[in-house]
Amino acid sequence: MPESELRLIKSWGEHLPIDKINSLPKALRGFYVLYKFVKKTESYNVVYVGMSSSGRDRGHIKGRLKTHRKRKKGLWSHFSIFEVWNNIRDDEIRELEGLFREIYKKDSSANKLNKQRGFKKLRKIPKILKR
Repeated sequence: MPESELRLIKSWGEHLPIDKINSLPKALRGFYVLYKFVKKTESYNVVYVGMSSSGRDRGHIKGRLKTHRKRKKGLWSHFSIFEVWNNIRDDEIRELEGLFREIYKKDSSANKLNKQRGFKKLRKIPKILKR
């Protein structure tokens, strides 16, 4: 496999059907996105952004997706995964996940499954401009 040119992302898969979860290798760390496929518009609506770091939920994306498949059954149909390089720390993964959630927290269709409504640590740093 050719080496990635990206600093953070080692490998990825986009809009994979839910039945591909078992085909994923174990021990993938990084981010994943859950989508609901809309046949009418042939589009994918984001319903959840999550992450997997070393010590969390069995420590891999595959385990997190299996849990979501059981607990959030029928609410999503496809997923994308973004594996990070081994030198990316778990706190860096959490920070990026927080930023992703902050970006779309006000989107009513993307916020269905998220319990976290924003990124608290981001609010502690100075803003460039205010509304």
